[in-house]
Amino acid sequence: MGLHVKICGITKADQAIAIEKSGATAIGFICVPGTPRYIEATNIRAIAEHLSIDRVGVFLDASIDTIQQTIAIANLNVVQLHGKESPAFCQELRSLNVKLIKALRIQSSSDLAQSINYQSYVDVLLLDAYHPQQAGGTGLTIDWSMLKNFRPTCSWWLAGGLTPSNVSDALTLTTPDGIDLSSGLENAPGDKNLERVQTLFKQLQTYQNEG
Repeated sequence: MGLHVKICGITKADQAIAIEKSGATAIGFICVPGTPRYIEATNIRAIAEHLSIDRVGVFLDASIDTIQQTIAIANLNVVQLHGKESPAFCQELRSLNVKLIKALRIQSSSDLAQSINYQSYVDVLLLDAYHPQQAGGTGLTIDWSMLKNFRPTCSWWLAGGLTPSNVSDALTLTTPDGIDLSSGLENAPGDKNLERVQTLFKQLQTYQNEG
């Protein structure tokens, strides 16, 4: 399997369809009310019906019941946890039979060490940049050199401020199984710039050909 590419914060059906055609392997929907890219479960379902790639719901400290209801209404097959959810919570969520991604906000190597607690309970660890107030979509990058030797027992994806212009540098310094982009491909929160999406996939093609 090549590099997984998740484009997150989608709110429009035509953009989701175009992004899948461009080569994305997953589309992310923000299921966190009150945030700029929030989309209701019924609206996600209307978009998800057009997709054949992974449909990821992003949650922030939601209850298992809320997550379960949203999966059912929105027709999601992957859950991404972006809050302070514990390894025990992740283990409990396993009963819902969806693929599970746990996002960790990385500021220092001790944050990286925390990831060990999660590796047995999730399918993918997603490393995002740390921001004191915002949980994601901040446009900030991680210090990639810190991740040079990061090799968890599960898959891991790189997030945090990735754009078409820095993605090759990020992949040269780190060796993730996937990447996750949101704000780096936007005109405004929830509105993707499809030209930038095309540029991203051209960059990835060039990078993989050279690699």
